[in-house]
Amino acid sequence: MFSTRADITNGNGQSHSGEAIRQISSRRHPGAAPIATHTAQTLLFGLGFWCASVGLAQDNAPPADEPIVITITGGRIASPVDRVPAAISVVDQDKMQRGTQQLGLDESLAGVPGLFMQNRYNFAQDLRISMRGFGARANFGIRGIKILVDGVPQTLPDGQGQVDSIDLGSTQQIDVIRGPASSLWGNASGGVINITTEDGPLQPFVDAGAALGDFGYRKYQLKAAGDRGSVNYLANGSRLELDGYRDHSQVENKLFNSKVRFLIDESSKLVALVNLTDSPVAQDPGALTRDEMNVDPTQASQRNVIFDAGEQVEQEKLSFVYNKMFDNHRKLTVRNYYVWRDFENRLPFAGGGAVRLDRFFLGGGVLYTHDGDIMGLNNRLVAGIDLDKQNDDRRRFDNNQGVLGALAFDQKETVTGAGAFVRSELSATEQLDLFVGARYDRIEFDVDDRFLTNGDDSGQRIIEQVSPMIGIVYDLSPRTNLYANVSTSFETPTTAEFANPSGQGGFNPKLEPQTATNYELGIKGTIASGIRYEAALFHIDIKDELIPFEVATQPGRTFFVNAGESTRDGVELTLSAPVTPHLSASVSYTYSDFVFDRFADSQGSVFDGNRIPGVPKHLLHADLSYQRRGFFADWELLHVGDFYVDNANSEKNDSYTVSNAKAGYAGDHDNWEWTLYLGVNNLFDAAYAANVRINAFGGRYFEPAPDRNLYTGMHLRYRFGL
Repeated sequence: MFSTRADITNGNGQSHSGEAIRQISSRRHPGAAPIATHTAQTLLFGLGFWCASVGLAQDNAPPADEPIVITITGGRIASPVDRVPAAISVVDQDKMQRGTQQLGLDESLAGVPGLFMQNRYNFAQDLRISMRGFGARANFGIRGIKILVDGVPQTLPDGQGQVDSIDLGSTQQIDVIRGPASSLWGNASGGVINITTEDGPLQPFVDAGAALGDFGYRKYQLKAAGDRGSVNYLANGSRLELDGYRDHSQVENKLFNSKVRFLIDESSKLVALVNLTDSPVAQDPGALTRDEMNVDPTQASQRNVIFDAGEQVEQEKLSFVYNKMFDNHRKLTVRNYYVWRDFENRLPFAGGGAVRLDRFFLGGGVLYTHDGDIMGLNNRLVAGIDLDKQNDDRRRFDNNQGVLGALAFDQKETVTGAGAFVRSELSATEQLDLFVGARYDRIEFDVDDRFLTNGDDSGQRIIEQVSPMIGIVYDLSPRTNLYANVSTSFETPTTAEFANPSGQGGFNPKLEPQTATNYELGIKGTIASGIRYEAALFHIDIKDELIPFEVATQPGRTFFVNAGESTRDGVELTLSAPVTPHLSASVSYTYSDFVFDRFADSQGSVFDGNRIPGVPKHLLHADLSYQRRGFFADWELLHVGDFYVDNANSEKNDSYTVSNAKAGYAGDHDNWEWTLYLGVNNLFDAAYAANVRINAFGGRYFEPAPDRNLYTGMHLRYRFGL
């Protein structure tokens, strides 16, 4: 729907990225009327009336000292964030790297409204990310959200994404686009997370870091970066070791990430990226019942220990991005990438409980942007094509208490995706911009069954989808923008989710794609220098929502069924402000009212009117950050309301409040820089579940979070002279 890199430009017109872009001042907002209703339709009307009154009141307000301009670039389209008709959040490098453990994206993204994350501490299950409910169903991997790194997808053509290869130690910023965005990104775009790797600075450096902490936490990092005329480069390597809070939760992960940019001439550049991942150990302690969690939260599920549940991953990724500026009005971007992934997984049951997967994933795309006029009005036209292919050799073996047994399943799975999109941004008046776009996708699933002792289950499924969107941005005042959009998304079952609960190979013939239509109204702006606010109200209609469940014979393995219809109404609010010249604060709040309108499962159970499991109704995050003369300190608080863990709404995960803090000192002398830091997680020693497994069999929903724990670390950097 829009691009996904943000540059922040101050009042002097200095941009962090240095790219020349259209700069439009942020808007000012003096106050807000209260919002109190339970349906998004009423909330949308109320916010619209409030926004209009605020905009009129601000026309006579004095200008802020130094306006802020935030610009989204690099993913699809370059536009100031306030000129995009959608909810967007931006996280900078300090938030990700300053005094953090860098165990998962949730450390950096916890303050993004509409985003709920679980499972930082179970590396065998991957981080669970839910954005406006998209992704809440996933017990393994990322679902419903498009993940990109430097514009290259981490999400497969079938809609599955992983974040185990993301290197936070070399990440410059993360941009989060909240809400359906399939009109530009296709399958599994209920939201978009774009991660941008650091560029090398003009003054080259070498940086070494080491950290240690409770539960056997150890992390080592070595990074080098610089700029040499036509070549800009960065390389970062890291090693993580963690014994874990719970039994059977050890992990070891090694990452290497590099980015080299070649300036071919004044108008073109080529970026090459190499990413290597090796995780030889990632044990899965499994989920517990509530009684087991209360008795001993550090224990692992007995079955997970007996069957040695866990995974091993090796992955290599190579990608290229070419940019060509023909003139000030025309730009071409071409990308190409290749991913090799070897994956082994052991689940806590015998028959077919060990998985071996060899994957080759490749693709590319072309994006063309043209700035011109239509009948004397400024217009930006964007058009592109994406082609992706996924080849999986999937085999399942019996799991004989951690020892590989007889072959039980063997099939080759191929997913081919092709998409074409077009989008127009028209400046209809000085105050009003109109956005219209659409995308066509064709995704083909092919299965070649090579385990024929139980019959040939080879087959094919072809899914075609058109995803339109329309949006407007209106300047209520010099410092206030109102936006509205109607956007869509679709989500196919992944190859793993297509699995047949009957135990046969091939496809589940009853499973269909999920589709969504999002109606949204929002406001963005500033009150004074450095004070920024955003509010978004949305109503989403979902058809054929994909819902997970387990069967008694294969606990720990997830199958899927479609819900008929569901509705999601929500409110997202955020405010950030400098309290003093050295102290800043931010707060975000999310209200989520997500229900099944019509849903009966294959056993005849009816869940009409029940809340959708896995998403809290209330989510609050607050943050304080202090920095002065090299000293820095950060404190955050996260409150998660209770939420249901099953379709029947018979069991809840209790609400919890967790607080984290860190502090450190950064100094320099001549060409040397150093940073020392100390952090504490779960400061007040709250007892809560870090993850829940939706609709798990036998009441094993809960994965306990660690109690209070400390970590400390240091970085030493040497800057070479120019």
